[in-house]
Amino acid sequence: MEVNPPKQEHLLALKVMRLTKPTLFTNIPVTCEEKDLPGDLFNQLMRDDPSTVNGAEILMLGEMLTLPQNFGNIFLGETFSSYISVHNDSNQVVKDILVKADLQTSSQRLNLSASNAAVAELKPDCCIDDVIHHEVKEIGTHILVCAVSYTTQGGEKMYFRKFFKFQVLKPLDVKTKFYNAETDEVFLEAQIQNITTSPMFMEKVSLEPSIMYNVTELNSVSQAGECVSTFGSRGYLQPMDTRQYLYCLKPKKEFAEKAGIIKGVTVIGKLDIVWKTNLGERGRLQTSQLQRMAPGYGDVRLSLEAIPDTVNLEEPFHITCKITNCSSERTMDLVLEMCNTNSIHWCGISGRQLGKLHPSSSLCLALTLLSSVQGLQSISGLRLTDTFLKRTYEYDDIAQVCVVSSAVEVEA
Repeated sequence: MEVNPPKQEHLLALKVMRLTKPTLFTNIPVTCEEKDLPGDLFNQLMRDDPSTVNGAEILMLGEMLTLPQNFGNIFLGETFSSYISVHNDSNQVVKDILVKADLQTSSQRLNLSASNAAVAELKPDCCIDDVIHHEVKEIGTHILVCAVSYTTQGGEKMYFRKFFKFQVLKPLDVKTKFYNAETDEVFLEAQIQNITTSPMFMEKVSLEPSIMYNVTELNSVSQAGECVSTFGSRGYLQPMDTRQYLYCLKPKKEFAEKAGIIKGVTVIGKLDIVWKTNLGERGRLQTSQLQRMAPGYGDVRLSLEAIPDTVNLEEPFHITCKITNCSSERTMDLVLEMCNTNSIHWCGISGRQLGKLHPSSSLCLALTLLSSVQGLQSISGLRLTDTFLKRTYEYDDIAQVCVVSSAVEVEA
């Protein structure tokens, strides 16, 4: 019968500990009224407890800090820090010690060791310490692989390794919605939900636009000459709470003037989110490039450049329209017709020639009209005909205007 030799014990011991911030100590206050049987006993015990706050003993939070009792949760965007210690438990001098730390994710293997050089020797009861850091960028299972190799006094080469598995969780749920305005502006609503079990301080939520757009944040208001956040002075997001952030994107002039460029799927930009959790531990997430489907305007686009909000009944008012040839190849010869509705009447000559409009170019047109009915009226009845193709484009419900009696003063 074959007998296997006993497994040789290693001369070195490996310890791996995660480095995290401590937490505030919490206790459960037990109190009663003085007329109850215990009298002032419970209150006196809480006053004598060193973990309570002087003068506020009934609060759960104390003045002491608690060291982490377990591995805890690791969230995407946070920095994973770990302390690695190799200790010589033997009475021998060990030589050529090499400590290597790798992090295995679902897609890659990363070397986290600060140095790949071997230590010449390690005396008894001495240790080699290393601290590793890694910004977590993937969710799912991660495995920290710590390998140690060394040479004994007898010249024997030894090797062992240990595996430490942990899960990386998702801290935030981010949803986006796009709203297209009558102009070329795009409004982005970002809904951010805290799906962790602890509150977080939202340090920054910004949108980094693509090369085609300029962005304006709409998450603050002006009060007494100062910008004040719409979320108040405290930026805390409680567990399972959601916030809506709003941004306005406007195409840069060089892109807005070329109507054929902003078509189909366009890249808007990406969200950059920075937060802090327990005692200032920072996390950061960047979304992938956000994309939207640009609305289709057909061959010819008509948009309003200027229109009053309120006008007087039966008094002419002016609007400015912009007509754009969205075709990238074909020149158009356009004729403008203006058709009256029950409430809106156009002033001017209908059927006039606008001339040729080259591909991806535009022209501005000033028009005059009046309303014979009070209230909120819709501007309709514009017709553009391309004489080359004998094709007519109809534009109704272009915009709305509030019509008031002439006795009511209209603000400028």
